[in-house]
Amino acid sequence: MADVHLGATPEAGKAYSEKRANEIWESFSEIIDICEEEQIELLLIAGDLFHRQPLLRELKEINYLFSKLTTTQVVLIAGNHDYIRKDSYYRTFAWAKNVHPLLEEQMGHVEFPEIDTCVYGLSYHSKEIQEPLYKKQKARKYQKIEILLAHGGDEKHLPFKKQDLLALGYTYVALGHIHKPAELEANQMYYAGSLEPLDKTETGKHGYVFGEVKGAEVKAVFVPHAKRRYYEEKIEVTDEMTGHALKDKIENKIRARGTQHLYKITLTGVRDPEVLFDLEHMDTYGNIVEITDETMPSYDFAKLERQNRDNLLGKFIEKYKHAEEGSLEVVALYEGVQAILKTRR
Repeated sequence: MADVHLGATPEAGKAYSEKRANEIWESFSEIIDICEEEQIELLLIAGDLFHRQPLLRELKEINYLFSKLTTTQVVLIAGNHDYIRKDSYYRTFAWAKNVHPLLEEQMGHVEFPEIDTCVYGLSYHSKEIQEPLYKKQKARKYQKIEILLAHGGDEKHLPFKKQDLLALGYTYVALGHIHKPAELEANQMYYAGSLEPLDKTETGKHGYVFGEVKGAEVKAVFVPHAKRRYYEEKIEVTDEMTGHALKDKIENKIRARGTQHLYKITLTGVRDPEVLFDLEHMDTYGNIVEITDETMPSYDFAKLERQNRDNLLGKFIEKYKHAEEGSLEVVALYEGVQAILKTRR
């Protein structure tokens, strides 16, 4: 797994933000339980276990969870968020015997002869690393199974090309930094994504990658695990809909999808020009992170033009009434009419 970001407070300031911070810890703890239940041999953490510099008490909590594992060996690297500062507690912390942090700036490795495996990795010692350090780090064939634990992939964070990594000769490449899970090469290279979604842009499934190596065959599959998901929902509005009717429709949509999830709501369609939606009070379940009104008032432009033929409103409608649907001119027509009518009130 990767990008757990312990210590993060998603959507800070929202009513549920503190709960989300605790849920990230709970989700991570559940992964430890899964490792023990399934007797997993190797847990790989591809950077950004913490959202920022870990506190000493946090390392102690993590270490306790790791120490409960009776079969699992843990290998981790530090990413750009929890990079190794000069005063980092990472430098001096005494880990449980089954924990193997690869915290150096240069490529290091740890061998597990009992499972014919060697894991390679390096850690960030600054927020950015723009050099393509992985490019020449070939697998050294210390064991039959060679795994690269890597964090990065954009121009400011250990940039790489997929083909360059594939050419290095690793059995499997476990990637972190990109929060959306992605299989770059089937059964050989995978971004696990963030364990839990961390903001409203991180829609879709989140979890971890389960992998198995048998002989020369590797199987890797993404496993959804997150307690909540961010969903983007469009709610179609009609000109017969009142504010309370809209609130009911939003409630029904959220209830059908799941009240534990988080939502970005976009209102589309047309509304009664006399109706104003109170967007601040549409959040019945306290899980709407954003609501945007893109509706247009359902004006009877022909009637308005007839009634206002000799004034500014009528002339404005006449100028824009043949605008193509979806164009900026249509937007200007609706907003202009709305502005003129507002001045009359």
